[in-house]
Amino acid sequence: MRAGLFLHDHGLTFVAVMRGDKVEVVRMAASDAPGGLLRAELESRKLRVGRVRVGLQRSLVTVKVIELPRVVGGDRQEMIRFELERHVPFPPEDAAFEAVELPAAKDGPARVLIAAAERRLVDRAVKVLDEPRLKPASLTVACHELPRLLRRRHKARQVAWLHRSGGTCGIVFLGDGHLRWSRSVPAEDGAGLAEELATSCSVLGWKEYDAIWVSGDDAPELLASPELAVFGAPVSEPPWDPGAARLIAALPMEDLGTSMLALAVAQGRRRPALDLLPESLRPHSLTPAQIATAAMLVLTAGLGLATLSAHGYQDRRHLHRLEMATRSLELELKQVEQIAAELGQKKRLLAGIRSVEDASLRALPVLREITELLPQDAWLNTLNLDARTVELSGQASAASQLIPLLESSAWLERVEFTSPVTRGRDKEQFRLRATWENGPAGPPVKPAPAGDRPSAAERPAPPPAGPERAPAPAAPNLLRPVPARPAPGGR
Repeated sequence: MRAGLFLHDHGLTFVAVMRGDKVEVVRMAASDAPGGLLRAELESRKLRVGRVRVGLQRSLVTVKVIELPRVVGGDRQEMIRFELERHVPFPPEDAAFEAVELPAAKDGPARVLIAAAERRLVDRAVKVLDEPRLKPASLTVACHELPRLLRRRHKARQVAWLHRSGGTCGIVFLGDGHLRWSRSVPAEDGAGLAEELATSCSVLGWKEYDAIWVSGDDAPELLASPELAVFGAPVSEPPWDPGAARLIAALPMEDLGTSMLALAVAQGRRRPALDLLPESLRPHSLTPAQIATAAMLVLTAGLGLATLSAHGYQDRRHLHRLEMATRSLELELKQVEQIAAELGQKKRLLAGIRSVEDASLRALPVLREITELLPQDAWLNTLNLDARTVELSGQASAASQLIPLLESSAWLERVEFTSPVTRGRDKEQFRLRATWENGPAGPPVKPAPAGDRPSAAERPAPPPAGPERAPAPAAPNLLRPVPARPAPGGR
């Protein structure tokens, strides 16, 4: 809700603008307790208002265009206060004033537009808001806020705006859409107003008007006045903003000029150019320099957050790539671990096979080696193998010659007789024992070439069987038991 309070000679007018272009207007005559009456009206209409913009009637405020010397580094406020004494009818120390610079010639003096009001008038305007518990947002001249109801873009550069309200006519002079000066004159006919416009044009230094706008009470009469047409400028209604036009149409027709001024105050700027409200009562608002600094801080913080976000996004992407690579490596690692487990299992199996082979006795290679080493006339009755020793027993023509033959084997060492050699009919009975040279497995024995082995025809025949012995086996050098002797009597 936007609210405006217009204080004038006949009392006060309060306008509240709500959503949906709804307008509430409260008009009260002058009284000793306007604050209490305003509070009662607001409570009865159930209007909850925060801050209120306050506008003063133009005739209650002194508005002047003064010239000041161009002094670099001088205190302009003190210069204006010193100059005020010639333009206001009250002491400068009792004045509340504000000033804005106007365009001036490059080499000429500085031109300043000032608005000054007696301090007790400012205090009375603020006191009106104390009873309804309202806070002032600004305090300015009401007609200075009329441009807030215009379209943003219009072609007129030098404009005189005539606004009638409550028996007076306020004239607002606009240059390029900005306030240049204002006057308050009696609400005369077109001829008197034309005279005032001619005088004001020379004060402003203008040669002509681009447009003359008329609004407020009895506006159609002034629009039809031929005296205003002598300036050669079009005389018309102001180019209202479409939204402002809808709000003006919602105002009551009686006392329309005063209600329009209150509406303009409600739609006024947050920081009006000529704000007479004391600094201690003004709402805190940022200056352009503070806004620029805050914008730079926000921009810097945004860039910092964007940089951090970009780094975080890059880190997350890099982490995601690492996770994907880790997952692929995990699959490969599981395959490698599975292969390693299978390889370890096969190694253990191979080691077990080797240990079994190493611990086992290779009887056939040993038997082959002994068969090749023993002479053709030697026979073995028994061959005992264990993990430590080898025991042989049998018959030979010369048993003592067997020891060097067996020690030349790559399998055996420390060959010795375990019992005395006994002599039979034509052979010596022997019993030998030897130890393994390289363990029971021993070195592998390469088979002798077939050409180096004596064939069966080359080997001598076994000794003939006597009456006490069985015939010798046909195959030479084979391990066989000795046949038992026949019993006496031919058995």
